[in-house]
Amino acid sequence: MRLSLRAGERIYINGAVLRVDRKVAIELMNDATFLLESHVLQAEDATTPLRQLYFAAQTMLIDPAQAASARVLYDGLRDGLLATTGEAVLRDGLAAAHALIEGGRLFEALKLIRGLYPLEAALMKAGDAPAVPAPAPALTALARRTRSPERPRERTAVRPPATNRRSAHAALPARDPEA
Repeated sequence: MRLSLRAGERIYINGAVLRVDRKVAIELMNDATFLLESHVLQAEDATTPLRQLYFAAQTMLIDPAQAASARVLYDGLRDGLLATTGEAVLRDGLAAAHALIEGGRLFEALKLIRGLYPLEAALMKAGDAPAVPAPAPALTALARRTRSPERPRERTAVRPPATNRRSAHAALPARDPEA
């Protein structure tokens, strides 16, 4: 798979966050789990049931250390959505996303869930969807453990130059030009 990234863009590959300093094309030569920065949803933006579901699935992908707790949250959110909607297209989409997650194809599941956002918005506008819940405490707990793309990277303090160093010329033995 070939990916093109812009300068300063981040990508999550197998739980690692990579940032490129210039425009670059990357070719993944084997199976890897990745997520582009433009597809990363922040916890505070998970304001609808589908976005909360997306956030939980996203956490499974980009933070393997939290995958088990994110999976429990995902299953609970999915069950709640299935219990509150009678919309066949939404139910079918959730079933397809679940099958992809079971098969370890998290990137495809995220893409499918993002594709359901317009349907959810239409249902909520028509009043056929459940009220928008506040972000679950589990979402904010997961968010504290994952690295946010907006959070600046911590830099180590720069060491001041040593003051007692001899110059390179003084450290070298003098050469006799006549020898």
